[in-house]
Amino acid sequence: MMIKKSDIERPSIAGFEHVNRYWDKERDVIAAKILPGEYYVTRVNEVVTTVLGSCVSACIRDKELGIGGMNHFMLPQTNTGKSSDEIVGIATRYGNFAMEHLINTIISNGGRRKNLEVKVFGGGKIIPTLTDVGNKNITFVLDYLSQEGLRPIAQDLGDIYPRKVVYYPKTGKVNMKKIQDLHNDTIVQRERQYLNNLKAVPVAGDVELF
Repeated sequence: MMIKKSDIERPSIAGFEHVNRYWDKERDVIAAKILPGEYYVTRVNEVVTTVLGSCVSACIRDKELGIGGMNHFMLPQTNTGKSSDEIVGIATRYGNFAMEHLINTIISNGGRRKNLEVKVFGGGKIIPTLTDVGNKNITFVLDYLSQEGLRPIAQDLGDIYPRKVVYYPKTGKVNMKKIQDLHNDTIVQRERQYLNNLKAVPVAGDVELF
Protein backbone atom coordinates (compact mmCIF):
# COMPACT_ATOMS: atom_id res chain seq x y z
CA MET A 1 0.00 0.00 0.00
CA MET A 2 1.38 3.39 -1.02
CA ILE A 3 1.21 5.84 1.89
CA LYS A 4 1.99 9.51 1.30
CA LYS A 5 3.53 11.73 3.97
CA SER A 6 0.38 13.87 3.88
CA ASP A 7 -1.73 10.84 4.91
CA ILE A 8 0.16 10.69 8.21
CA GLU A 9 0.42 14.44 8.74
CA ARG A 10 -3.30 15.07 8.27
CA PRO A 11 -5.67 13.06 10.50
CA SER A 12 -9.12 12.29 9.15
CA ILE A 13 -10.70 14.52 11.83
CA ALA A 14 -9.34 18.02 12.44
CA GLY A 15 -7.96 18.82 15.88
CA PHE A 16 -5.71 15.79 16.31
CA GLU A 17 -2.64 17.12 14.49
CA HIS A 18 -0.69 17.06 17.79
CA VAL A 19 -1.10 13.29 18.20
CA ASN A 20 1.89 11.17 17.19
CA ARG A 21 0.89 9.23 14.04
CA TYR A 22 3.19 6.89 12.13
CA TRP A 23 3.20 3.97 9.71
CA ASP A 24 2.97 0.68 11.61
CA LYS A 25 4.91 -1.76 9.42
CA GLU A 26 3.85 -4.79 11.47
CA ARG A 27 0.14 -4.12 11.01
CA ASP A 28 0.42 -2.37 7.62
CA VAL A 29 -1.67 0.58 8.77
CA ILE A 30 -1.33 4.13 10.13
CA ALA A 31 -1.19 4.15 13.94
CA ALA A 32 -1.95 6.98 16.35
CA LYS A 33 -0.09 6.67 19.66
CA ILE A 34 -1.74 8.46 22.58
CA LEU A 35 -0.17 9.41 25.92
CA PRO A 36 -1.77 10.09 29.33
CA GLY A 37 -4.24 12.94 28.97
CA GLU A 38 -4.73 12.47 25.22
CA TYR A 39 -7.49 11.02 23.09
CA TYR A 40 -7.90 10.34 19.38
CA VAL A 41 -10.85 9.76 17.06
CA THR A 42 -10.74 8.60 13.44
CA ARG A 43 -13.18 7.91 10.64
CA VAL A 44 -10.75 5.89 8.49
CA ASN A 45 -8.98 2.54 8.76
CA GLU A 46 -6.16 3.18 11.24
CA VAL A 47 -5.32 1.99 14.74
CA VAL A 48 -5.07 3.81 18.06
CA THR A 49 -2.50 2.50 20.49
CA THR A 50 -1.31 3.24 24.02
CA VAL A 51 0.40 1.67 27.03
CA LEU A 52 -1.53 1.77 30.30
CA GLY A 53 -0.40 1.46 33.88
CA SER A 54 -2.76 2.88 36.49
CA CYS A 55 -4.56 4.83 33.78
CA VAL A 56 -7.71 3.65 32.03
CA SER A 57 -8.59 3.75 28.35
CA ALA A 58 -12.08 3.61 26.92
CA CYS A 59 -12.31 2.37 23.33
CA ILE A 60 -15.56 3.65 21.84
CA ARG A 61 -16.98 3.58 18.32
CA ASP A 62 -20.18 3.85 16.32
CA LYS A 63 -20.47 0.21 15.29
CA GLU A 64 -22.52 1.09 12.19
CA LEU A 65 -20.23 3.79 10.75
CA GLY A 66 -16.86 2.71 12.18
CA ILE A 67 -16.11 6.17 13.57
CA GLY A 68 -14.37 5.84 16.91
CA GLY A 69 -11.34 6.25 19.09
CA MET A 70 -9.66 5.90 22.44
CA ASN A 71 -8.84 8.06 25.45
CA HIS A 72 -6.17 7.62 28.15
CA PHE A 73 -6.83 9.18 31.52
CA MET A 74 -6.25 9.04 35.25
CA LEU A 75 -8.18 10.70 38.05
CA PRO A 76 -6.09 13.31 39.87
CA GLN A 77 -4.91 12.92 43.42
CA THR A 78 -6.17 15.75 45.58
CA ASN A 79 -4.93 17.43 48.71
CA THR A 80 -5.86 15.60 51.89
CA GLY A 81 -7.04 18.93 53.35
CA LYS A 82 -10.08 18.91 51.09
CA SER A 83 -13.40 17.48 52.17
CA SER A 84 -14.50 14.12 50.80
CA ASP A 85 -17.21 15.81 48.72
CA GLU A 86 -14.64 18.14 47.15
CA ILE A 87 -12.30 15.24 46.37
CA VAL A 88 -15.06 13.23 44.67
CA GLY A 89 -16.25 16.29 42.77
CA ILE A 90 -12.81 17.17 41.41
CA ALA A 91 -11.97 13.60 40.42
CA THR A 92 -15.33 13.10 38.72
CA ARG A 93 -14.94 16.32 36.79
CA TYR A 94 -11.60 15.26 35.32
CA GLY A 95 -12.96 11.84 34.45
CA ASN A 96 -16.03 13.37 32.86
CA PHE A 97 -13.85 15.52 30.61
CA ALA A 98 -11.96 12.47 29.40
CA MET A 99 -15.10 10.51 28.57
CA GLU A 100 -17.19 13.37 27.22
CA HIS A 101 -14.45 14.61 24.87
CA LEU A 102 -14.25 11.16 23.29
CA ILE A 103 -17.99 10.52 23.04
CA ASN A 104 -18.89 14.02 21.88
CA THR A 105 -16.23 13.98 19.16
CA ILE A 106 -17.59 10.71 17.81
CA ILE A 107 -21.15 12.06 17.82
CA SER A 108 -20.20 15.43 16.31
CA ASN A 109 -18.61 13.56 13.41
CA GLY A 110 -21.68 11.53 12.53
CA GLY A 111 -21.82 8.84 15.19
CA ARG A 112 -25.07 8.06 16.97
CA ARG A 113 -25.32 7.41 20.68
CA LYS A 114 -27.53 4.34 20.21
CA ASN A 115 -24.81 2.72 18.08
CA LEU A 116 -21.94 3.22 20.53
CA GLU A 117 -19.85 0.14 21.34
CA VAL A 118 -17.55 0.35 24.37
CA LYS A 119 -14.52 -1.59 25.60
CA VAL A 120 -12.39 -0.56 28.61
CA PHE A 121 -8.88 -1.46 29.78
CA GLY A 122 -6.27 -0.59 32.39
CA GLY A 123 -6.30 0.40 36.04
CA GLY A 124 -3.34 -1.76 37.08
CA LYS A 125 -1.68 -1.20 40.45
CA ILE A 126 1.82 -0.60 39.07
CA ILE A 127 2.97 2.12 41.50
CA PRO A 128 3.05 0.39 44.91
CA THR A 129 3.84 3.61 46.81
CA LEU A 130 0.67 5.34 45.61
CA THR A 131 -2.85 4.76 46.83
CA ASP A 132 -4.70 2.43 44.50
CA VAL A 133 -5.47 5.10 41.91
CA GLY A 134 -5.96 2.34 39.35
CA ASN A 135 -8.93 0.99 41.28
CA LYS A 136 -10.39 4.51 41.54
CA ASN A 137 -10.08 4.86 37.76
CA ILE A 138 -11.84 1.51 37.25
CA THR A 139 -14.69 2.44 39.61
CA PHE A 140 -15.12 5.79 37.91
CA VAL A 141 -15.23 4.54 34.32
CA LEU A 142 -17.66 1.70 35.09
CA ASP A 143 -19.92 4.04 37.09
CA TYR A 144 -19.79 6.66 34.34
CA LEU A 145 -20.77 4.16 31.67
CA SER A 146 -23.59 2.80 33.83
CA GLN A 147 -24.98 6.29 34.43
CA GLU A 148 -24.83 7.02 30.71
CA GLY A 149 -26.61 3.79 29.83
CA LEU A 150 -23.53 2.36 28.10
CA ARG A 151 -22.47 -1.21 28.84
CA PRO A 152 -18.93 -2.32 27.95
CA ILE A 153 -18.99 -5.42 25.78
CA ALA A 154 -15.38 -6.21 26.75
CA GLN A 155 -13.04 -5.20 29.55
CA ASP A 156 -9.70 -6.10 31.09
CA LEU A 157 -9.19 -4.12 34.30
CA GLY A 158 -7.10 -4.24 37.47
CA ASP A 159 -4.21 -6.61 38.25
CA ILE A 160 -0.63 -5.33 38.73
CA TYR A 161 0.65 -5.26 35.15
CA PRO A 162 0.83 -2.51 32.53
CA ARG A 163 -1.04 -3.18 29.30
CA LYS A 164 -0.39 -2.40 25.68
CA VAL A 165 -3.66 -1.76 23.85
CA VAL A 166 -4.11 -1.56 20.07
CA TYR A 167 -7.60 -0.57 18.94
CA TYR A 168 -9.11 -0.73 15.46
CA PRO A 169 -12.11 1.66 15.55
CA LYS A 170 -13.23 0.65 12.06
CA THR A 171 -13.88 -2.96 13.12
CA GLY A 172 -13.91 -2.75 16.94
CA LYS A 173 -11.06 -5.25 17.22
CA VAL A 174 -8.69 -4.83 20.17
CA ASN A 175 -5.27 -6.41 20.69
CA MET A 176 -4.31 -6.25 24.36
CA LYS A 177 -1.12 -7.56 25.95
CA LYS A 178 -0.10 -7.47 29.62
CA ILE A 179 3.53 -6.44 30.03
CA GLN A 180 4.78 -8.78 32.74
CA ASP A 181 8.49 -8.06 32.29
CA LEU A 182 8.94 -4.32 32.61
CA HIS A 183 12.59 -3.55 31.93
CA ASN A 184 12.44 0.18 32.64
CA ASP A 185 10.36 2.65 34.61
CA THR A 186 9.14 4.69 31.63
CA ILE A 187 5.47 3.93 32.29
CA VAL A 188 5.75 4.67 36.00
CA GLN A 189 7.60 7.95 35.40
CA ARG A 190 5.15 8.99 32.71
CA GLU A 191 2.18 8.45 35.00
CA ARG A 192 3.88 10.23 37.91
CA GLN A 193 4.47 13.22 35.64
CA TYR A 194 0.85 13.11 34.49
CA LEU A 195 -0.37 13.13 38.10
CA ASN A 196 1.90 16.07 38.89
CA ASN A 197 0.53 17.95 35.88
CA LEU A 198 -3.03 17.32 37.03
CA LYS A 199 -2.23 18.78 40.44
CA ALA A 200 -1.01 21.96 38.76
CA VAL A 201 -4.16 22.49 36.67
CA PRO A 202 -6.87 24.51 38.45
CA VAL A 203 -10.26 22.84 38.27
CA ALA A 204 -12.22 25.96 37.41
CA GLY A 205 -13.98 27.30 34.36
CA ASP A 206 -13.47 25.51 31.09
CA VAL A 207 -10.60 23.18 31.96
CA GLU A 208 -8.95 21.69 28.87
CA LEU A 209 -6.90 18.61 29.65
CA PHE A 210 -6.24 17.38 26.12
